[in-house]
Amino acid sequence: MTIAKDMMVNDGIRARELRVIGSNGDQLGLKTKSEALAIAEAENLDLVLVAPTAKPPVARIMDYGKFRFEQQKKEREARKHQKIVGLKEVRLSPTIDLNDFNTKLRNARKFLEKGDKVKASIRFKGRAITHKEIGKKVLDRLALETADIASIESAAKMDGRSMFLILAPKTEK
Repeated sequence: MTIAKDMMVNDGIRARELRVIGSNGDQLGLKTKSEALAIAEAENLDLVLVAPTAKPPVARIMDYGKFRFEQQKKEREARKHQKIVGLKEVRLSPTIDLNDFNTKLRNARKFLEKGDKVKASIRFKGRAITHKEIGKKVLDRLALETADIASIESAAKMDGRSMFLILAPKTEK
């Protein structure tokens, strides 16, 4: 074994002198690389470099296979508990009618309740771009209607011919 995920093991260790920690956690003091390897081999374990930047580098005698397995188990457990937040989009228009607005609002609320972020965007067509304030009012109304379950992550801003704002679900503590 040499290098696996930036851990130096056994012959992969380049340092001449190491501060060695035994398999039961006690300090064995400063040893040369060959002495440390001999101790590890006598215990039928691996010499693993745990602090390569220390002066002198710190190596630990342990079962490297078991250590890697434990690390992978922890990573899997952490992945299992993390929440992936999606970004859903709701498209509106500056001249949206009340019923259409309510439908879009219902969709936005549904996405927010599921835990996704919502990007509400308005695309200005033709001369409508001269009246950006109408589009801003529509976005502000959407933000106001969802204020109980969402917070504004980024305020309404223009990007080319479209204006958008991002709503994030409020976290319960």
